[in-house]
Amino acid sequence: MQRSCRSLSTFLSSNRGFCTSSNGSGNDKIVASVLFERLPVVIPKIDPVVYGFQEFSFRWRQQFRRAYPEEFLKKSDARGKGEYHIDFVPAPRITEADKINDKKSLQRALDRRLYLLLYGDSYGTPKGQDVWNFPEKVYKSEETLRKCAESALESVIGDLSHTYFVGNAPMGHIAMPPSFKRFFFKSQVIATNKVDIKSKDFVWVTKDELLEYFPDHSEYLTKMIIS
Repeated sequence: MQRSCRSLSTFLSSNRGFCTSSNGSGNDKIVASVLFERLPVVIPKIDPVVYGFQEFSFRWRQQFRRAYPEEFLKKSDARGKGEYHIDFVPAPRITEADKINDKKSLQRALDRRLYLLLYGDSYGTPKGQDVWNFPEKVYKSEETLRKCAESALESVIGDLSHTYFVGNAPMGHIAMPPSFKRFFFKSQVIATNKVDIKSKDFVWVTKDELLEYFPDHSEYLTKMIIS
């Protein structure tokens, strides 16, 4: 029985896919990458076809709506016209960052999701060759892969007080030949419109823009990133 338990333990440790040695001999390396996103700030524009259908539906329902008493309609018309009446002026959808195409600003593409890309060293690329990639860290001794991903993001933005990690499991992974796998975790910007980034260079890009940086993996990233 003792031999059976030892054999099971050996099997599990050899097949979990995590590298416990620094040189990566025997097993594949595991890299935790973070898809750090800023959610839309304003409601996206409605497609003209969808808007037309909604307008038609509204007018159709109006034909059969309940007739309200005249005194009620007079009260509703007077609402908001007293001394406390405030004219609402919506904020512009196009910002200065949009006009000058400032990809380092979170104040752009307000109706889209933005994703953080870094320019610098990346695991699996030749030493000294900078590339565009996501915040990442090689899994070593962290308690979980999620903790590794948190550490990767923290090393880039300083602290995680304005972030929210979506779930404990990765949202996807890519096998990178010859000897490592990249697991992606999603995290979101919360309660701030400015994030200090520690990197040689960085950009906040939409999904369409992001795919241009990774032409070899665009098909996979298109399926993984739903926006």
